[in-house]
Amino acid sequence: MTTTIYHNPRCSNSRGALELIRAAGIEPQVIDYLEHPPTRDKLRDLIERAGLSVRDAIRSKEAQYAELGLDQASDEQLLDAMVAHPVLINRPFVVTEKGVRLARPPGLVREILP
Repeated sequence: MTTTIYHNPRCSNSRGALELIRAAGIEPQVIDYLEHPPTRDKLRDLIERAGLSVRDAIRSKEAQYAELGLDQASDEQLLDAMVAHPVLINRPFVVTEKGVRLARPPGLVREILP
């Protein structure tokens, strides 16, 4: 099975997770999620499989979070916002045959490496 990382090369956590994956001898499928954001259904699936709430998966410190007034938003509204503004998606999500993790901190990726 393929290992996939939803990656932002400007994010230190994302770079760290990618480095750990490669250090384990795995060359993952790298998806720059800012250029190629996941669909709403895919994003919901990643969040659920990682055992997170939608609110756990959003970057509340991003300026767009405040600009869009997302403090009281529902899960559905948060998902819509993340799909429309992928910078709001927390990163990196990593998918392997062993599961899905939001690798923050990057060392969490070790839990799902084959």
